[in-house]
Amino acid sequence: MKEKAFLHNVKLFCLLILLLFIPVTVLAQKKKKKETESEIVKKDSTDAKKGKKYSDLIKKGTVKKGLFNIIQVKTDVYFEIQDSLFKREFLIVNKLSQVPYDLNEAGLNKGMNYENKVISFYKDTIAKKVWVKTYQPKVSSPKDDAITASVINNFAESIIEVFDIETKNNDSSAVVIKVNKIFDGKQKSFNDVMGNIGLNGSVKSDLSYIEGLKSFPKNIVVKSQMTTSLSDGGATVPITLGVTTNIILLDKTPMKPRFSDKRIGFFTEKHWYFADAQQAMLEKELITRWRLEPKKEDEERYMKGELVEPKKPIVYYIDPSTPKQWRKNIIDGVHDWQAAFEKAGFKNAVIAKEPTEEDLDFDIDDVRYSVITYAASPKSNAMGPSVVDPRSGEIIEADIIWWHNVMTSLQSWMRIQTGPIDPKARGNKFSDEHMGEAIRFVSSHEVGHTFGLKHNMGASFAYDVESLRSKEFTAKMGGTAPSIMDYARYNYVAQPEDNVTVITPKIGEYDKYAIEWGYRWYSPNENETAKLNALLTKHQNDPIYFYGEQQSGVAIDPRSQSEDLGNDAVKASEYGLKNLKRVVDNIINWTYDKDQSYYETGKLYVGTIGQWQTYNDHVLTNIGGVYLNTTVHGDNKQSYVPVPAAMQKRAADYLIKNVITIPQWLFFNDILDKTNPLKDSPLGPYEYTPYTMARALQYEIMYSLLFDERLLRMTENELYQRNKTNEKVFTVNDLFKKLHQSVFAGTIQNKSLTILERMTQKNYVDVLIISTNKLFEKTDAKKTIQLKETLQMPHLCSVDDEHTARNINNYFLKRVTEVTSDKKGELSKVLQLLKLKKSTGDQSTQNHYLDLIQRIEKALNNTTF
Repeated sequence: MKEKAFLHNVKLFCLLILLLFIPVTVLAQKKKKKETESEIVKKDSTDAKKGKKYSDLIKKGTVKKGLFNIIQVKTDVYFEIQDSLFKREFLIVNKLSQVPYDLNEAGLNKGMNYENKVISFYKDTIAKKVWVKTYQPKVSSPKDDAITASVINNFAESIIEVFDIETKNNDSSAVVIKVNKIFDGKQKSFNDVMGNIGLNGSVKSDLSYIEGLKSFPKNIVVKSQMTTSLSDGGATVPITLGVTTNIILLDKTPMKPRFSDKRIGFFTEKHWYFADAQQAMLEKELITRWRLEPKKEDEERYMKGELVEPKKPIVYYIDPSTPKQWRKNIIDGVHDWQAAFEKAGFKNAVIAKEPTEEDLDFDIDDVRYSVITYAASPKSNAMGPSVVDPRSGEIIEADIIWWHNVMTSLQSWMRIQTGPIDPKARGNKFSDEHMGEAIRFVSSHEVGHTFGLKHNMGASFAYDVESLRSKEFTAKMGGTAPSIMDYARYNYVAQPEDNVTVITPKIGEYDKYAIEWGYRWYSPNENETAKLNALLTKHQNDPIYFYGEQQSGVAIDPRSQSEDLGNDAVKASEYGLKNLKRVVDNIINWTYDKDQSYYETGKLYVGTIGQWQTYNDHVLTNIGGVYLNTTVHGDNKQSYVPVPAAMQKRAADYLIKNVITIPQWLFFNDILDKTNPLKDSPLGPYEYTPYTMARALQYEIMYSLLFDERLLRMTENELYQRNKTNEKVFTVNDLFKKLHQSVFAGTIQNKSLTILERMTQKNYVDVLIISTNKLFEKTDAKKTIQLKETLQMPHLCSVDDEHTARNINNYFLKRVTEVTSDKKGELSKVLQLLKLKKSTGDQSTQNHYLDLIQRIEKALNNTTF
């Protein structure tokens, strides 16, 4: 130990001697070097202010020139914004580019546009910052009106982001800002993907990054990978999304808007107008449409009625991932609209094509390209949304999402609706030619949405039911309705002996009329409003041009229903039932596949039952139904026309015959020797027993038939019509009388009841009790019972994307209406009958009566009444 201490002291002494002999000049040189480094840092800072740092950025990074020059230095991304672009309006468009399995299963897919907003950049030279603001461009006022100052202050912009100015370009005509934070998930200002698609998690910025950048003359494209995690039953599931942000420069002068009219169906953007001369604010809706106009040199020819090519046609690209055998069908579906645009004066206005080598910059996520995107997904659907300039309603780009599994819906419709009259529509797999025809129809429908057209659910009512059985009529008119924007699927009315061959929906007269109204160009010297009104007036009394809004919830107007055909739901459904019986007789043969399970058999069977329920709903809507007409002063039309009493009676008789009396051919047949009805679910095929299914679907119709709003409309009709014309009406009492006589026919005749007859009586009594309880807002558990759709025929598109039909409000204080008295009166009448007949029939029937008596007495003696 002493030896080690000695050596340590020697080392210290030697080090001290060495330090004493270091030349002073060396220390001076080190001091000078330190001072020089400080001066360099200071000089760098000064140079940055003078723009020298800009040169370093350019030297170190890569530059992509365009709307904003994009400078990328390793992982740092900078925008170089020209002074001329400050205060200009831009549109942010955010889309999904990639999704993991977990979100695909939930129905989210590539191509979906989830967030749009208008922004402007503002340069702050004092604070050396760039502010980004957003606003809702839905308010206007004349520039020189006094009220405009108030409009500016009351509809002001909001700040959503701020950037430090890093430097200027060489001639100081642009500033440079670092933008990583708005694209890598640190900030939600430009892209709040998690919030907009409904995920609760926040972006994990350390697991997110900017993936790619492009800059073009009028837009920027930035692609990112955004990661979050979700808890699923305790386990954490990682979720990474590919997202694309487009920043688009909007035109200084927006397209001239065209104002909507409720008599024709276009998607709209709401707009408020203020002016000094007003006595009230003016609210209008701008239709959404493409900017289609003739070239300057063709205007005179266009005005003379000659067809001309538009200055800029509407172009759709086919996603390269689309299976090759369907590409031509999708393209043909787009080109079928050419005839409609010719009605508006334009030829070659719509083009669909596959991207070629000439489309060097083609990118599905780039808003310069409208794309029919093909999504590998189990979802059976398609939809056609658009990106719209909210200032004018101009459609900038369209995003049609085509889910691969939409073909399962098409096959189901064709087999069930046309199998009896078309041998090509019977097998488990169709030929490519036959499926291609269906794909063409869906393509046309969805593209119609991207032109701004809403669903026209009233179109099919224009055709007489018998005409749908005419080979000549269907060939001449082309399809099942005058609009492909209706949900008029396939011709289920035509019978095998009719030899009808044109059974697929096609673009019709209403579609051509709507495109002409929305897209015909008018010169500044013409009175556009007068000409548009003249076009509407010309066709106002022709059912071919009738527009029926899509209805949400319980339908009021039976003309505007989904999946229906013709102007008489009872007659059409009766023809439909004849064909359904043919389907049921052939289900096993049509689905035969040697050594395979009965999976396809069960699925076709459940689809057939679903079609039966669809017919029931079509008929049901006529009871208490009202024709809702969009009227204007001077047209001499009625706004509210109750469905004729004769039609309501026929509808009630149909339901009694085909629902109150459960059709045994449908629910109890030889198919049950092989399989139950099957419906796909996330856990695999779900089987329904026939008794359970029949009971649930009958209950659903009964509940809807005795729905409070329906009975209230019948009461109001009775009051109004009798006070007005003494015209015969179909009353609530008439309805209850028909139902009572049918439901309790066996009881009245002292018969022993079958299981199905007892089931029907239980359903009827329970519907009366539950619906009456709801009138008094009971907290009893029964009140929370909600009917869930046991079956649902497949649909296309989404009602969420459009305004649905107007709401007729009759909810106020329903408990003091006649509905309460009518329902309780019917319960009392049933109770009296059951007490009188409680000892008739076999033991099961008597047990059944005792059960119903106790239920009704409990309900009627409830103290809350």
